[in-house]
This record gives sequence, C-alpha cells and structure tokens, in this order.
Amino acid sequence: MRTIVFFDLPNVYAKDRRNYNLFKKFLTNEGFLMLQESVYSKIVLNSVQSNLLIERVKKNAPKKGIIQLMTITEKQYSQIIYVIGESNTKIIDSEDRLVVL
Repeated sequence: MRTIVFFDLPNVYAKDRRNYNLFKKFLTNEGFLMLQESVYSKIVLNSVQSNLLIERVKKNAPKKGIIQLMTITEKQYSQIIYVIGESNTKIIDSEDRLVVL
C-alpha cells in the first residue's frame, strides 16, 4: 500500500514559508518520497500503519492551506500513466526490497 500526500500551502509571508519548509522536512523525515513539487508518497505495510501515519501528518500539518491524503494499493500505484516525463529510476521505491521484521 502507499499513502500519498497532496498539499498546497501558502508561502507568501516568512512565517508561511517556514511552515511550508517544516512540513516538507517532516514528510522527508517520515520516509516520504517526492513525486512532484507538492506530492509525496510512502510505502506502508497495511491499513493500520497507514492510519497511524495519517494521524502523524495531521498532528504536524500547518494551520493554513490544504493537505489531502490518499491510500492506494501497489497495484493501483503501478498503473500510473506518465503523459510527459518519466519516473525517477534512481530512487528505489518499490516493495521488492521491503524487509519485514
């Protein structure tokens, strides 16, 4: 499964830019990979882990802007169609190397 975060946060004022940068840093520290400028994705093992991750995102979300979350299966994620551009092959973001302890 994947949890995908879509966000559009204001960054006109210095405080807003700071909140924007802190949120992006939070996402990368949580293990999210950037798909596009304001779209991040993370592999999760199951819906329980996804729900916990969603709660952490809600807790660290700025007060202004819009943040949307969606959880999809790997099969759905693999069906993404690239109209222009291509996926970044330098980043290993598949479940092939997923280690479950």
